[in-house]
Amino acid sequence: MAETSTEVIQRYLQDAIAAEKSFETQLQGFSKEGDNEAVKGAFQQHALETRTQYERLTARLQALGGSTSTAKSILAHIFNLTPKTAQIGHEKEERTTQNLMMAFAVENSECAMYEALATVAEAAGDTQTAALARQIQAEEKATAEKVWNLLAPEALTAFTRITGERAAAASARRASTV
Repeated sequence: MAETSTEVIQRYLQDAIAAEKSFETQLQGFSKEGDNEAVKGAFQQHALETRTQYERLTARLQALGGSTSTAKSILAHIFNLTPKTAQIGHEKEERTTQNLMMAFAVENSECAMYEALATVAEAAGDTQTAALARQIQAEEKATAEKVWNLLAPEALTAFTRITGERAAAASARRASTV
């Protein structure tokens, strides 16, 4: 049996809500790790923004007669644990860098998710959902840019702490061995 356009949009909204709720939890955790207060503050701020995003998505879903999916939320939280395994084998000084890398990846996947939602909503003639998706997508792009700008300086800080070397000294030594 074919789904209606509203049912498809509801499903996409449920997916987005589950993803945002899961990422909010992850951001809260990131905001408590490491010793870079600016990065921790950025994670905390984005956790708050994420909450407002899924609240807006939930309001739109309800306006379309839908409700959130507990099963999707549970699955999203389970799969949210997987990226942490990538930190195995890294020094604790690299934790903030690793968190920034994960956040950048998630922000960009969310941009893709909102592109799909906006496209489906536009195809169905649902301009309100499409506009909401584009607005949140723009917020995600802006956050991805902020995270990107924090990444290199934090990686450099971690490198210096782990090796005790300044970056220029390491680069000069590497160039002399080539």
